[in-house]
This record gives sequence, C-alpha cells and structure tokens, in this order.
Amino acid sequence: MIIDLFEKDMKARKRLAELIIIEPDIRLALINAVLRDVATKDDVKALESMVRGEIKSLENRIQELSNIVSELRGSYRELSKRIDDLEVRMNDLMKTIDARINDLDKRIDALDKRINDLDKRIDALDKRINALDKRIDSLDRRIDSLDKRIDLAIKITLILTGSVIATLLTEIISRIIFTR
Repeated sequence: MIIDLFEKDMKARKRLAELIIIEPDIRLALINAVLRDVATKDDVKALESMVRGEIKSLENRIQELSNIVSELRGSYRELSKRIDDLEVRMNDLMKTIDARINDLDKRIDALDKRINDLDKRIDALDKRINALDKRIDSLDRRIDSLDKRIDLAIKITLILTGSVIATLLTEIISRIIFTR
C-alpha cells in the first residue's frame, strides 16, 4: 500500500529520497552498495588489457581482410582483363558470323533466283510439251485419217484389181470357149 502511494505521488518520492540521503548511515550503506558496482583500477586494467587484445585481434583480422581484398582486387583486374579480351573476341566472332550470314543470305538469294529461273524454264518446257502433245494428237488424228484413206484406197484397189482380173478371166474364158 505504501509503495502504491509513492508510485502515485511524485513529491512523496522526492521527499523520501531527501530523507534517505540526509541520514548518514543510510547514505553510507548506499555508497558502499554503489561502490561494489563501480570498477576498481585492477578491473579497469584487466578490461583495458582485454580491449587491447581484442583491438590487436581485430587489427590482425583487418590485415587479413586487407590482404584478401588485395587478392580480390588482383583477381578482379585479371577477370576484367579476361572479360575485355572475351568481349574483343566475341565482337570479332560476331563480325565473322555476321559476314558469313550475309554471304549465306546472298547465296540463298542467288539460289532463289536460279530456282525461279528454273521454274520459268520448266513452265516454258511444260508449255512446249503441251504444244507437242497437241501436235502429236493432231498428227495421230491425221495418221488415223491417212490409215483410213489408205485402207479405203487398198480396198478400192483390190476391188478394181479383182474387177479387172474378173474381166480378164471372163475375156480369157470367153475366148477359150469361142475359139474352140
């Protein structure tokens, strides 16, 4: 309950603190308690020695890191140089590839032209073949017509020859019969 009172009333707390500090025995007890928490010279020296050791350790570690950074810088420079060399080689390679692609494009264009020319020639040949087919068909019809005419001429010739032979035979038979 009393503690609740001091927590709520700021003036009461200040007054209590003044009363405690004024009283010599209580003040001595407080000082002794505080002194136990205060570091001695030996404690300070030990702390100083420990801090110096840590500093030395950190200096060594910093030196190691500095060496590593130096090595990394050297590696970085070497890698940068290699990358630069690779970029130069890559650029040269790209130029070569571009030139070869351009050559291939030209060759493909030339082949396209040749194919187009061949297509035109094939079309022309197809037309000539079609014309020849038509001429052959026409010649076939003419030959068929000639065959029919020759057959007719042969038939007529045979009929006429037969007729002439029959007439001659009739003449010969009638001469033989009348001469006897």
